[in-house]
Amino acid sequence: MSDELPATSDELRDRATPEELEALEKLGKEGKWSIGGHEIALTNLDKPLFPPLDEKREKPITKRELIRYFAEISPTMLPHLRDRPLNLHRYPDGVFGGGFWQKETPSYAPAWIQRWHYEDADPDETHYYMVADQVATLVWLANHAAFEIHAWTSRLQAPHRPTYALIDIDPGDKTTFAELLVLARLYRSALEHLHVTGFPKLSGRRGIQIWVPIKPIYTFDQTRDWVGEVSRAVGATVPDLISWEWEKGRRGGLARLDYTQNAINKTLVAPYSARPAPGAPVSVPLEWDELDDPELRPDRWTVGTVLQRIASVGDPFAQLVEPQVLPSL
Repeated sequence: MSDELPATSDELRDRATPEELEALEKLGKEGKWSIGGHEIALTNLDKPLFPPLDEKREKPITKRELIRYFAEISPTMLPHLRDRPLNLHRYPDGVFGGGFWQKETPSYAPAWIQRWHYEDADPDETHYYMVADQVATLVWLANHAAFEIHAWTSRLQAPHRPTYALIDIDPGDKTTFAELLVLARLYRSALEHLHVTGFPKLSGRRGIQIWVPIKPIYTFDQTRDWVGEVSRAVGATVPDLISWEWEKGRRGGLARLDYTQNAINKTLVAPYSARPAPGAPVSVPLEWDELDDPELRPDRWTVGTVLQRIASVGDPFAQLVEPQVLPSL
């Protein structure tokens, strides 16, 4: 007799079953797919969305592969999205076809997708945001090539109270990855000095971000000011590597320590979101000591490899950390 407990209804909504994944592979170029208790009409499944890293040895990544990735990453990714409004970057013609942002829930979205009404929105702003609370939602987004997912740092219950303070190390045109790692390690030292726990994350493109879990007792202005002060201290130690100019063209190719993302409806890419680049790289949370790995690079993991990493080391962002009070500086 098996010792495994039967899956709960919530678990079935969070993950694809082996039978569902097998059915996906058997579909033709399009068809209806039952996933997590919902039926979704999938289209253009063999359409290339991402060019390969090496066109001589590899094939493009198709929409079918992207959908499968979101179905399989769902149990790991959903905890970082649940109860948070989504800002979506869509690429219906693939990453070189140009993308556009979508925040308002489209009229054709199925009724079972959770919506949240932002009552404080101005008339010309988004009023109804989508919220990802089940695997079927992620699959529906992938089918619409909304694979770059950004979630608010505040929750639906308190949209003006962030649960993370965000540090964004934004490289300039001349910034090397080695220099980026220097800046990330300086933040590591600064947070250790302040007895604050933060988690680094590869952006999946060129940058590194640090997410600091906090108690939802601060305004966005307060978190922005706190991150700004820490960043000024970090930047003062290596002034030749950074610029404080807002416009990228005026930074002289230097990195910016960006604290301005700490604002309502400003977001960084969500953990395990795909990015619009060759090979379909993924934004991956790290352990701090991984910054010292000589094999680390900004696009090290892709939709085809990151699941192996999770099976081996788990999700660093899943660590149970008591939400913190930000110390005075």
